[in-house]
Amino acid sequence: MIKEAQRILKDIFGYDDFRPLQKEVIENVLKKKDTLCIMPTGSGKSLCYQIPALLFDGLTIVVSPLISLMEDQVKQLEALGVEALMLNSSLSTNEYQNNIQLIRQSKVRLLYLAPETLLMERTLALLESQKVASFIIDEAHCISEWGHDFRPEYRRLMDIRKRFPEAVCLALTATATQRVQQDIQKSLRFDKSASFVASFNRENLFLEIKHKSQSAQQTLDFLARFPDQSGIIYCLSRKQVDEMAEFLQDEGYSVQPYHAGLSPEVRQQNQASFIRDDTQIMVATIAFGMGINKPNVRFVLHYDLPSNIESYYQQIGRAGRDGLRADCLFLFGYGDIRKIKYFIGQKNESEQVVAHTQLNALVGLAETDDCRRIPLLTYFGETYNDVNCGMCDNCLAEDQTSRDVTIPAQQFLSCVKHSEQIFGAGQIIDILRGSKSQKVKKFGHQELSTYGIGKDFSKTEWFYLSRQFVQKGLLIQDMEHGSLKLTAKAWEVLRGNQNISARLEERQEKRAQPKTEQPYDSSLFELLRQLRKTLADDSNVPPYVVFPDKTLIEMAIYFPQSEVAMLQLHGVGKVKFVRYGTSFIQSIAEYCQTNQLKEKPKDRTHGKITSLTKTIGTPRHQIVGEKFNSGSTILVLSKEFKVQKNTILDHLYRYSAEGNALRTTSDFLELSQLSSTTQKEVCKALEQHGTITLRPVFEALGQEISYQELKIIRLHFLANEQKNT
Repeated sequence: MIKEAQRILKDIFGYDDFRPLQKEVIENVLKKKDTLCIMPTGSGKSLCYQIPALLFDGLTIVVSPLISLMEDQVKQLEALGVEALMLNSSLSTNEYQNNIQLIRQSKVRLLYLAPETLLMERTLALLESQKVASFIIDEAHCISEWGHDFRPEYRRLMDIRKRFPEAVCLALTATATQRVQQDIQKSLRFDKSASFVASFNRENLFLEIKHKSQSAQQTLDFLARFPDQSGIIYCLSRKQVDEMAEFLQDEGYSVQPYHAGLSPEVRQQNQASFIRDDTQIMVATIAFGMGINKPNVRFVLHYDLPSNIESYYQQIGRAGRDGLRADCLFLFGYGDIRKIKYFIGQKNESEQVVAHTQLNALVGLAETDDCRRIPLLTYFGETYNDVNCGMCDNCLAEDQTSRDVTIPAQQFLSCVKHSEQIFGAGQIIDILRGSKSQKVKKFGHQELSTYGIGKDFSKTEWFYLSRQFVQKGLLIQDMEHGSLKLTAKAWEVLRGNQNISARLEERQEKRAQPKTEQPYDSSLFELLRQLRKTLADDSNVPPYVVFPDKTLIEMAIYFPQSEVAMLQLHGVGKVKFVRYGTSFIQSIAEYCQTNQLKEKPKDRTHGKITSLTKTIGTPRHQIVGEKFNSGSTILVLSKEFKVQKNTILDHLYRYSAEGNALRTTSDFLELSQLSSTTQKEVCKALEQHGTITLRPVFEALGQEISYQELKIIRLHFLANEQKNT
């Protein structure tokens, strides 16, 4: 049957070859052997049951924890011509009853259910009337109390399985330590030999962890790398999500918030906007993302500390699912540990032990100077042997010579000792630098012998040294209160029996030059991306359901203008070609005729696109800026790109912020509804408070002028300012 599976892989899904372990898992399932499959996010777990479902005679039940995940899977399968549906609370009464009727008529191949729905007796009675061929448990880590997202209802799935003895069971997850894997197997009574564990290494993800300092500016600097690209920013609290979303909106970014404090309608609306590429950035708590299969997420930023490595791994796994490069930045601050400790304190005693162990492992990942992949993969029981992964900040950091810091170390350790080992690094550094802060005076620390003896180093240098002292085992940091305590090794340093070497400055990353194995036509890619968006909106599906970015890139490399050529591309199956192929062929043919380009044959042995693909296409704001400077008006650009005038203004500001001059024109002032006198007042406020963020200007003008007006006048101000410099 594996040959038939290979045919389905190409004809329906449009892929030439199986990914690692897919073939082995599918073969095992087709032999009706219960199977545990651990594969990283984006590695193609869904195909491991979708292909067998198309080969089995009977119904495949898929247990999935989130409605959004079900909706995504069903839409993608429907686009491929596969009979799939779901039963959950998001359906209207008529939709629910229609789906039940289709199940009774045996017209369904795959049925997606939440565990709560499956556990209902009426659902079980319905399913027992059908021939159930396979029983799929997605996000199987929810079964285990050692998993990061334990759900009690998942524990009851074993009892449900007994009611379908002829159905083969496949449990899948992307995040499971060895202990969680064993727990899943034990709970489902799986044969240990029927487990497949792929490498947890996501080679296309660039991993970066920075000490949290001036976090707002760090966020803006990071986002500047990804103009017009999709990304997710994770924050710990609802309040932080709202504040960050508002801040980025003020900065001109296309962004929406997502957290449990919003109404279900707003959450659904914001998530749909993100999935459909109407919103660029989602700022969210961990409530967002588990059911998101958006393949073109180019970055994930952890603004706050995730609760454990499994959560971190799962959340960065939402980036780069198309196999192209995606960047993951984690801003690590010791102050955030206290917030996590607070949440841990709400758990019962046994859960707290697990959570503390997981938190310590996460801190170790953040503090390591080794390749980030070593502690990350070690956590999941995998050994990583490469000397340099080439895709993390530590491996690309410029080598810096360590220097002897024995005396500064003795000063720091002595200060910890004399302040009774109950304070964190910030207070110790204030003492060493002779600070006159209220906290120093409150505890009488100005009277200590170590007061003011560390003025030779800046506060930043001391903080960096203090983190290295922790890494070197001289200090232990209390996770709950942040206080530093001396170790036995520290006493050896204080006695002069051991010297200490360290770096004084944080290592600077050597930014890798992104590359492609084959160049692609970025203008054609942008044209095809716009076409995809139009077709997706017409079909009421997310753009990636039409074709993923990887497919559009191949179109922009090979310029396919026939059915035969189009079917050679990644992700183009027969059903999708019938639905969408002609529209893309027409656009490509017109583009090639205009630009005198010819179709290229795809060489399957050399046609791969590297995971280090450069930022996709020419950034939209750059195209808009250049067209504006060439004479296009804001109104013309708005019609050309089929977006609101406000979006064009945001593009022009970003173009200007990158150092590009804007042509001076009356266009901006003509858009404004303000009087000329008020316009001058705004310009004066911009001159006084700067143009980077508009909040100070908004407040200086009495909060009476809208941000929309401020954005318009800011562009006028910048255009004239650049002209005069």
